[in-house]
Amino acid sequence: MPKPLRMVTPAKLDSFDSCPRRFRYTYIDRPAPPRGAPWAHTGIGAAVHNALRDLWELDVAERTGESAARLLRRQWPDVGFRDEQQRERAREISASWLARYVDEHLDPEHEPRGIERTVGAPYGDLSISGRIDRVDEHEVDGARSLVVIDYKTGRVPPTEDDTRSSMQLALYAVAVERTLRAPCERVELHHIPTSTISAAQIGRDTRERQLRRAGYTADDIDQAKERLLHGDPPDEAYPARPSPACGWCDFWAHCAEGRQAARKRDPWFAVPGEGSRDQAYAG
Repeated sequence: MPKPLRMVTPAKLDSFDSCPRRFRYTYIDRPAPPRGAPWAHTGIGAAVHNALRDLWELDVAERTGESAARLLRRQWPDVGFRDEQQRERAREISASWLARYVDEHLDPEHEPRGIERTVGAPYGDLSISGRIDRVDEHEVDGARSLVVIDYKTGRVPPTEDDTRSSMQLALYAVAVERTLRAPCERVELHHIPTSTISAAQIGRDTRERQLRRAGYTADDIDQAKERLLHGDPPDEAYPARPSPACGWCDFWAHCAEGRQAARKRDPWFAVPGEGSRDQAYAG
């Protein structure tokens, strides 16, 4: 009998590459360890993504920055903030980001090929699938060409190198081309806080390299699981990769290495409007 395909997503592969210990807590341990308090910036990111999704359901004339800001306010999160004053201030700052981005970069009459579209493709014994924020379609030299668009709301705008070296975006490009049956060699990261776009061309060589990297990571995931099944201590099968990012890990309280690497951040540490550290948001 042929071996079953190994199901992977870019998010899971990236999670393991970042920290196998966190991957274990998220995907392997059942019941999973209790997470810390909800992060305000996580809710903000979700609200921005949802507003951009819902905007395309409006009539063409209503796809404006003002409408996007209104949609954001309707679903603004209420957890993770220090107090109501901080929550309201962050909401208005984020609404201004979104309105500027929509007015500067969104063509209301150019319908996307996909919004939060699930796509997939095989590679060897891998079955790769993922959900993409937006897929645009353009005409290049008389032929259709697709563009993968991923929204970002982090404090630091991504660079062209970030875009070009992203395994996640390369896998999305492969999956989009396979699912929608049209060439896809351009990927873009849209940084909403600064209304900037980082784009890169993902050629065949880059895709093949990133696909091989995905295969190696999938092998590492399987090997970690085998070590666990053969009796290795869980923390050895899934070692931590300490970094400053440990300070905002959901499982900080359960990881000795993470607690040594960074102090625990407050749930609102990345909320826009918090003094000088917010300059990256202000753009």
